[in-house]
Amino acid sequence: MSIDWTASGGGWGSVTPSVAWREPPAPLQRYALNGPTMGTRYAAVFFAPAGLDTAPVAEALQAAVDAVDRQMSTWKPDSDLCRFNRSAPGQWIGLPDELLAVIAAALEVERQSAGAFDAGVADAVDAWGFGPAGAAPDKARIAALAARPRQRTADCVELDRAAGRARKHGPVSLDLSGIAKGFGVDQLALCLGQFGIGRSLVSIDGEIRAGGPKPDGAPWAVAVERPDRRVRDAAGVIDLVDRAIATSGDYRHWREVDGATVSHTMDPRTGRPLANRLASVSVMMEDCMRADAWATALMVLGEVDGPALAAQRGIDALFMVRDGDELREIGVGAFQAG
Repeated sequence: MSIDWTASGGGWGSVTPSVAWREPPAPLQRYALNGPTMGTRYAAVFFAPAGLDTAPVAEALQAAVDAVDRQMSTWKPDSDLCRFNRSAPGQWIGLPDELLAVIAAALEVERQSAGAFDAGVADAVDAWGFGPAGAAPDKARIAALAARPRQRTADCVELDRAAGRARKHGPVSLDLSGIAKGFGVDQLALCLGQFGIGRSLVSIDGEIRAGGPKPDGAPWAVAVERPDRRVRDAAGVIDLVDRAIATSGDYRHWREVDGATVSHTMDPRTGRPLANRLASVSVMMEDCMRADAWATALMVLGEVDGPALAAQRGIDALFMVRDGDELREIGVGAFQAG
């Protein structure tokens, strides 16, 4: 698979795996649905036979994202994740299979990224004021967390998926913000598939998944956002078919602390907000959940180690580096120039 990079145009060519699609006999109509979720909105655009009753589709899509939010939110005290976070070390807690699957994926990416992605950052997120309380950074709590011996979350969390349960072996609290939205996007695509809808584009914020092509065979054109804190603009456009893309960046959720701009992304290796020159990382994979997690992991690794690991693992990724007031791009895999 390759993407043709045109430096003068600043765009990407097509990513269109060879897939044989049979045209349905009935003419297809374009539909668009959206709704609230996870403090933002989901969107679904798809083609289906004309005259489709979209009410049950909209109801199912909303139920799908509501289930993800209900299970994995750190902002809802009664969520399954918050219930697990409050549990005592050693205590088995029954959890929904979807939540267990996401935790399992998070632990897998943690191991594969040597800890660059680590869901056990909830305490650090709260201490720095990016959690539900939204308060100013708590310097005493930050110092206490820094003094606490660091444990890898993958060594602290045990899953028993056959029995539908999990337990902690230490004082760790999980934050799935770096993977749950991607999973939510996958659930939207799965939901549409249950209605026999395969030609679709679904998204939650910057996490996007494309299904089959449009009825005329054209791919879905998706903009990759320019990492600018002041205005929303596209850095380029990529054409997707049966692929997902997720972006992690420092330009949407940030705050000023002691005169410095602080990102919401925590470096799990330090317990502090990320401090490197990367402005954003976009990752393209078959599913959005892992693309979401890997975008965060590569963002944490920075402009040298991130591209190196992406190349080693065969990950298609686009890195945008801040060089003063300018942005420099590093492409790996399908995003590589040439």
